[in-house]
Amino acid sequence: MTLLQSPQKRFVFAMVIFMFIGGTSYAKTYTLNGRVLDSQGDKVKGATLSLFSDGDLISEQETSGNGKFKFKKIDQGNYVIQASHSEFGSKETIVDLTDDKDVGNITLSIEKPDPPKSKESLVSGSEAPLQPRQVSVTVPQTMEAMGSPSKDFILNELNFEIKKLSAEFKHLSQEMDDLKALSKMWVNPLTIYSKEIILKNGSTVFGKIIYQDDKSLKVETLVGYLIVDRAQVVRIVDNVITEDTQEYVPEQIRDSYTPPPMPKLAQPKYTSSNNSARNASAKFSANCVLVGNISEKKDGQGNIIFEGEIKNIGGRRSDFVKVDFVFRKNWSGETKTLTTFVKGSYNTFDTGIVSDASLLPGAVGRFDLYVPQDFGAFIGYSYVIDWEEYQ
Repeated sequence: MTLLQSPQKRFVFAMVIFMFIGGTSYAKTYTLNGRVLDSQGDKVKGATLSLFSDGDLISEQETSGNGKFKFKKIDQGNYVIQASHSEFGSKETIVDLTDDKDVGNITLSIEKPDPPKSKESLVSGSEAPLQPRQVSVTVPQTMEAMGSPSKDFILNELNFEIKKLSAEFKHLSQEMDDLKALSKMWVNPLTIYSKEIILKNGSTVFGKIIYQDDKSLKVETLVGYLIVDRAQVVRIVDNVITEDTQEYVPEQIRDSYTPPPMPKLAQPKYTSSNNSARNASAKFSANCVLVGNISEKKDGQGNIIFEGEIKNIGGRRSDFVKVDFVFRKNWSGETKTLTTFVKGSYNTFDTGIVSDASLLPGAVGRFDLYVPQDFGAFIGYSYVIDWEEYQ
């Protein structure tokens, strides 16, 4: 029986061969070579070649007379070759080593960075002579090759952070504006709701009409949505919000200046130009009052029509019965007045004048007022009933 006829011996022999081949493949190294030239293209003798990996010095040698160099048994990876000469300058080259490689010619340059201190000087604290081979390798290209972030990448990251902070600032500003708007809304609902709905029971609803038909209104208010019976609505006022303008006061009289009082609006009342001839409490005196409510509607041309009825509940005939409407144009107190006469019974006076605006005691007469579209918007109105007594 020979040496390899035994199965156990053949298995051991195969394992030894496998381990030897595997160990050899794992320990494979490469060769890195090239040539050093000066700025004129001549070969440089005595140039120092330093091989760095991750900032650590791996190997070092000097060129021969033909300027050639050769690093042997170098592992695969990224390297920096630093060539330097005291007379011709220095040069750095980045190499990605995956196989035997010839980097070609390395041309030295006079412009070289300041060399770092040697390891011996760092340990002992004494200054060692500066050698060209100890040139710093912390250049931007070397840091990028070693995996450090580039300058463009850092700038992009900073720009992204700035944009992110700017977006957050805008979001917070918007939330602050919303909070301010909410605070104003509770103080004055008309800042967001332009509709003022007056009901028959005397209450007023501020809101926004979401939906309406001939039976009901759906209104958005501060407290939520309300369904309002249309039969209970007296009128709907479209309020116009105007900003207060600061009145200019000369600097010389600012301390002693007192602003004029706000004008007072006319209030609904019953009056006549002949006050001496009429007393509402007198038994034999005319007294005209509003019957029901004043209705408001809009025609196809955009004109607003006010309609209502006036009744004479007094004991004498009333003549030239009219209704003066005082419209409030804005919150500053600006007003405009329009007048309409009641359509009552005809009466011929001693002067020969014939009028159809007379109401006998107990009689009812209708009136209507057309407010043209070019009259402009208004936020409310009051009315005054007036008449004469010639009987």
